Amino acid sequence: MTRSIALSFTLCALLSPLCQADQIIREAPDTTAGKGFGALTGMMVGAAGGPIGALVGAAGGFFAGSAVQAGIGKSETAYEVKNAQGEISTVRSPNASFEVGQQVTRQGVRLVASEE
Repeated sequence: MTRSIALSFTLCALLSPLCQADQIIREAPDTTAGKGFGALTGMMVGAAGGPIGALVGAAGGFFAGSAVQAGIGKSETAYEVKNAQGEISTVRSPNASFEVGQQVTRQGVRLVASEE
């Protein structure tokens, strides 16, 4: 009897977060690809100035790459998601689109629309 109570309590504690859907708060632009490309390019160009030049070039390229990607209108989509505990996090979603207020669940690093 004691084992079944402990097992039931453990299952309820572990499975309850899976039953609660997250909610999309807002859509945000995502320029991660531009930042990465800019940092890599800036590092290679700055390497002519030695290790310090590579670091300075990478930092400059990071910000320039983000600005260029946003400037040409190629920003990807990210969503701010609020979970049941009230924590807000940003999740990239390059392949799926969601509406603000929509209930979603997380499957690994991806968002999936809830079927409720």
